[in-house]
Amino acid sequence: MTASPPSKSSDSSVPMTFSAPLVPDPQATTPEAIETLKMQLRRKEGSWVEWGKACNTLQKTGMKPQDIFEATGFEPIQQNQLIAASQVFDSMVEGGVSEQAKAHYETRGSDSLYEFRILPKDIRAEAADFAYSNNLDSDQVKDIVKGLRDYSYSATPPAGFAKTMGDAAAYHYWRLARQQGDLQARSRLIAQSLRFVTSDSARSQIEKLLIDFSVVKEKKAPRLPLFRLENEADSPVIMPVAGQMPLPTDDYKTVPAIEPTEPFGMVKFSGTGAWVPVPGWQVILKAEDPIALLVLCRDLPNAPDNISATEQLMVVVDRAKREWNEFDYFVVDADGQLEIRWFDEAPAMPLLGGVVLIMRPKKIFDENYTHELWQLDE
Repeated sequence: MTASPPSKSSDSSVPMTFSAPLVPDPQATTPEAIETLKMQLRRKEGSWVEWGKACNTLQKTGMKPQDIFEATGFEPIQQNQLIAASQVFDSMVEGGVSEQAKAHYETRGSDSLYEFRILPKDIRAEAADFAYSNNLDSDQVKDIVKGLRDYSYSATPPAGFAKTMGDAAAYHYWRLARQQGDLQARSRLIAQSLRFVTSDSARSQIEKLLIDFSVVKEKKAPRLPLFRLENEADSPVIMPVAGQMPLPTDDYKTVPAIEPTEPFGMVKFSGTGAWVPVPGWQVILKAEDPIALLVLCRDLPNAPDNISATEQLMVVVDRAKREWNEFDYFVVDADGQLEIRWFDEAPAMPLLGGVVLIMRPKKIFDENYTHELWQLDE
């Protein structure tokens, strides 16, 4: 995803000649406007920022990413990357990014802005200026962006470091250097830290590593509490409750039919909620205020490699569990969106609940097996 037609990503794409905005009015979704959008995307007219906004507009009209790809040549993954990067671009402009950085990112560097999507909106402009002034490419941005995000969560900077983007990057490499036992790798990390540091006190902290070779062991993120449904006893049937007998027939007839949605048998009804079958395990019973969230494996932190990135999982969260500890994952608010994260130390941001467990759907080798009566054991 760059400022060039869909191809191999690069931050050094050739500057583009700009045309009029693809969608002057984001609400212009008439058939004529949609056709114009598709044609301009097909011709690669405009900037990558306009491409992202155009893809977003087409998706909002109901077009599927695959249909957009067939009409424009932009693959689904490129569409999502351009959309996310264009939204980061808008937020950094709103945040007061410098004119030089703005002009740079209008024509190239969309890969870097895509990485900045995980940053809080209020620091994206500062981060973009930092990356631009230090001539960082997308790989370098990807290497430090999580460190910048975690640094921003602290109400006060770590001892010796200042609340600047340079010290945030320096602190990221300083921590990695302290955990590194290999002297050559340690020296490279120290050099990176000294490259970005801005405060004298932080520089002194970093230079101490040149004579102090002790290694501080990294805290390992705990394994995700993954469980798979294995048998029928773990999958209770969910059904609506009509009321207490004796019960009028009309009340009985008005109970809506339910249609469980796989893979977890979720049940929707005409009201404002839904139910999902959950086994009565002790870990569930101990939760004071449990709630379920559906999530793809790829959206989990520290997701295991042996599970497909697109596997649908169900996260059970206890909203009453708000006291931090280093052995659990927690749900937090990130710019209005829920996220699941692990913290190696108590965060400044409020915790909205702790992860009780993450449930995988029951593994079925032959979905039709149980429907064939002749296959049942006598």
